[in-house]
Amino acid sequence: MLLGEGAAERLGRTRVAIFGMGGVGGYALEALVRTGVLNIDVIDADTVSPSNLNRQIIALESTVGRMKTEAARERALAINSAACIKVHSCFYSPEDECGICLSDYDYIIDAIDTVDAKCHLIKRAAEAGVPIISSMGTGGKTDPTKIKIADIYKTSVCPLARTVRTRLRKMGIKSLRVVYSEEEPRRAVVEDTHGDRVVHRAPGSIMLVPAAAGLAMAYEVINYLLTEGGKE
Repeated sequence: MLLGEGAAERLGRTRVAIFGMGGVGGYALEALVRTGVLNIDVIDADTVSPSNLNRQIIALESTVGRMKTEAARERALAINSAACIKVHSCFYSPEDECGICLSDYDYIIDAIDTVDAKCHLIKRAAEAGVPIISSMGTGGKTDPTKIKIADIYKTSVCPLARTVRTRLRKMGIKSLRVVYSEEEPRRAVVEDTHGDRVVHRAPGSIMLVPAAAGLAMAYEVINYLLTEGGKE
């Protein structure tokens, strides 16, 4: 009723890849499966850790220690047993592309943390002519209403977007759809082993912003598949 006649059938025959099954990627997967996207590849080499419980939808006490890809597949199939979730339990990097052919997909979600891997994936997607949306920084932020979707060359505030934008300009990539936050990131202050106060270099995170970013990415993918894309 909401997406129009034929939407379920069209979404059901498309194929999406999600690189990174953390806070952002997990919520993107959740939204895609619940909206009827049935063919999804998930790529990640991490296991679920106790520190993931505060923000990652696949992180439960019962999944701690398991591969994130396997936990994601199990959750997706529990939502819709007709889904086809392929797992690639590997770290995608410029040195290891995990044997993945990007032209197999209708859309790619980049929820990778490392800049080198992120830029390499973006470049490969551009060369393959496959649409991609990339997640920028969500750590150190608390306001989900600050999440935006834009071309990376029109972003502001986000330090990761600034870094990626500089790399992409040098690579000759002139456009990239991204999800980013206009909220200024906070630095978490922690106590070291001697009791002195120091600035923790790894930003803290709670579920609000990664979840909002993942849902925004899923919206962008679904909107594209129903209006422009999808292999016939």
